[in-house]
Amino acid sequence: MLKACLNGGRRRDVHPAVPVSPAELAAAAARCADLGVTAVHVHPRDATGAESLTASAVAGAVTALRAVRPRLAVGVTTGAWVEPDPAARVAAVRAWTVLPDFASVNVHEPGAEQVATVLHERGVMVEAGVWAPGDVPAYRRWRVPAGRILVECTPDDPAEALVDAAAMLTLLTPADPPLLLHGEGAATWPVLAEAVRRGLDTRIGLEDTLHLPDGTPAPDNAALVLAARALGAA
Repeated sequence: MLKACLNGGRRRDVHPAVPVSPAELAAAAARCADLGVTAVHVHPRDATGAESLTASAVAGAVTALRAVRPRLAVGVTTGAWVEPDPAARVAAVRAWTVLPDFASVNVHEPGAEQVATVLHERGVMVEAGVWAPGDVPAYRRWRVPAGRILVECTPDDPAEALVDAAAMLTLLTPADPPLLLHGEGAATWPVLAEAVRRGLDTRIGLEDTLHLPDGTPAPDNAALVLAARALGAA
């Protein structure tokens, strides 16, 4: 699977093509779906453009995406930087009126298992985000199942990111849920190439990088998807 991560926490002043509003997210998702992407990950925004886990922000984004591509799997973040208080994050998820297909939960964040539990109870597939080798045993202690594990290589240095990837993947087994491997910043493309080499799911988009593999600025999410497909991501 190739997933498009359309915006992350980036704002328009960082890149003019970062989609922020529901309509912009829908347009970007449609272009990426036409290029073969089967899932999108988005960070819904409030009226000011700030990341938000509120019911209105999530409903606006998910509804707009489904309106243009009903069969495209839609996921959202539950990152603690959006709502630092674990109880408030759980309450926010409980209040969602329109549910995404999946949501990412970073294992290392306070309250991660509780957030994953309420997502699972509501029928939203949990993506467990492991950022370091120590997150793998922490994930195994969860009493709630995940549908996918995100192996997220956060170092910007490609060599360091690949070392982290190898260390985390060594701890994971075929008995675990499907794995999606990705990097960010300067490590995005080397880690994506490693995911392709290993036959793993991966992702690409303006959340992870603003540049094409040759280092030139990416015009938009669709250009990044095309470059990923050229490298063998499917």
